[in-house]
Amino acid sequence: MEGRQFKNSIFEQFAKIAHAFASSKRLEIIDVLSQCERDVESLAQEVKMTTANTSRHLQVLKNARLVENRKDGVRVIYRIADDDVINCWQSLQSLAENRLAEIKEITRIFLSERDIMEAVSREELWNRIKSEDVIVLDVRPRIEYESGHIPKAISIPLPKLKNNIEKIPKDCEIVAYCRGPYCVLAVEAVRFLRKAGYNAALLEDGYPEWKEAHLPVEKGSSKKQGFPAYKNFK
Repeated sequence: MEGRQFKNSIFEQFAKIAHAFASSKRLEIIDVLSQCERDVESLAQEVKMTTANTSRHLQVLKNARLVENRKDGVRVIYRIADDDVINCWQSLQSLAENRLAEIKEITRIFLSERDIMEAVSREELWNRIKSEDVIVLDVRPRIEYESGHIPKAISIPLPKLKNNIEKIPKDCEIVAYCRGPYCVLAVEAVRFLRKAGYNAALLEDGYPEWKEAHLPVEKGSSKKQGFPAYKNFK
């Protein structure tokens, strides 16, 4: 193999990865799958696409070896190939944040329209969890919560929050979180809670960043969830 052939072949392989990332919908699929594995149908519902289009995008990601799949009866379950894919996705976000001023402006407008103040840091939230003076709400879909969540977090997916709000104590601060800084679930949850008179705040990012920071996590869930009697609650 000549030197030029070598370079052409190598850069074609690099381009295969770049092509797989070069779609807003495929990036959203990666973002969702970074939470937990999903079958095609539930993934299609989550990213608001048809099953056929979702399958086509998944095939591109699979050809680039960014995702893998397995059979569960008639269902096909997809998952992220490994942590390198998640790290690459997070690095892409970081690069875009540093190079594109539009990202910060779009985020600022979105949050200001929803009256969202400065978010709570991971370190601050962990200290408050240990002090037992905060309620942590995980507003992601239940399947993502069971795959992994922040310790002592209560699972109330955003669509179910309205019907369960009377169960949440009002004499405490609430911190909501979801998939990350560009997931809108926690933002909408905080907006709804504040309108209902709750003292609610937003975690600065989400569960993937919490896990990446090597902070404690829990998996699964108890059959019966409730709000613990934290020592500082009345």
